[in-house]
Amino acid sequence: MMPEPVEAPAAPTTVDDTVGVSQGRLILRRFLANKVAVVSGILFLLLVGFSMSAIGFGPIPGWWKHDYTTLSPQTGGGAPTLSLVPEWLGGNGISLGEHPFGQSRIGIDYFAMTMRGVQNSVIVMLVIGVGGTVIGTVVGAIAGYYRGVIDAILMRITDVFIVIPALVIGAIVGRATGGLGVWLLAAFLALVSWMVIARLVRAEFLSLREREFVEAARVAGASDLRIIFKHILPNAVGVVIVAATLLAAAAILLETSLSYLQLGVRPPDVSLGLIISDNQSAFQTRPWLFWWPATFIVLLALLVNFVGDGLRDAFDPRQKRFSRRRTKERASS
Repeated sequence: MMPEPVEAPAAPTTVDDTVGVSQGRLILRRFLANKVAVVSGILFLLLVGFSMSAIGFGPIPGWWKHDYTTLSPQTGGGAPTLSLVPEWLGGNGISLGEHPFGQSRIGIDYFAMTMRGVQNSVIVMLVIGVGGTVIGTVVGAIAGYYRGVIDAILMRITDVFIVIPALVIGAIVGRATGGLGVWLLAAFLALVSWMVIARLVRAEFLSLREREFVEAARVAGASDLRIIFKHILPNAVGVVIVAATLLAAAAILLETSLSYLQLGVRPPDVSLGLIISDNQSAFQTRPWLFWWPATFIVLLALLVNFVGDGLRDAFDPRQKRFSRRRTKERASS
């Protein structure tokens, strides 16, 4: 009697580590895998927290002894007293000194002025980012969902604003509101910064409104507002978040440019662009008056842009990361 053939053991199956994981967790996992974006986000939060704690914010005092308005006698020609070279390397040791970033031409502490400029840039970034995103999302959602006449009217209004350079619109707004404070300036700039987001959201809604879950919501008797904000918008949140991040980065440069042209934040308040504008004639003799604010402008814009790139990769489902180790393991199994 012939023995029955023994079946070969089945090849082990590999289960994708993304099975059973929610979309939010997948997005978070992709974002955390982007080390540049994570480090940029941490550095940005540390920079904002440092500027707020140094000179205070509103009624809350800071730990730095000088402020951005008080005059004091110049020491050492207003040169920076910051020392980063240890004594065992022939330096003066690691210390801040009396004025680590130096002093302005009239004796104001430059560290306090720079930190105040960072605060104002962050305020403008947040107000424009949030305000422009909300307006653009609402306009784009209504235009993309209803289409027809409503879409045509809203998009023609968007086209009128979008063909005008942002700096020109910002100059008009800044000239009218720059002397009224950074909050009001940022709020009015947000009113003219929503056009790109509106077009992106409209395109996303035109695609999503034809999906089966939208038709099912209509059959179930859901209202238009519920379909827009409860069913379609959560599926377009990736586009909204990424666009908001890029808008926030552009807002930093817009405010800096306006202040440099004397059309943004006005004295006695301080802006990074205004500091550069006031001290550009001293670039050859006292270059630190230019390099400190310029460094923080570039740093803020780069950090926000890196975070935006990380969010874009995390929300884009087509960004499938290639893992050589995982590919070898699957091939060998």
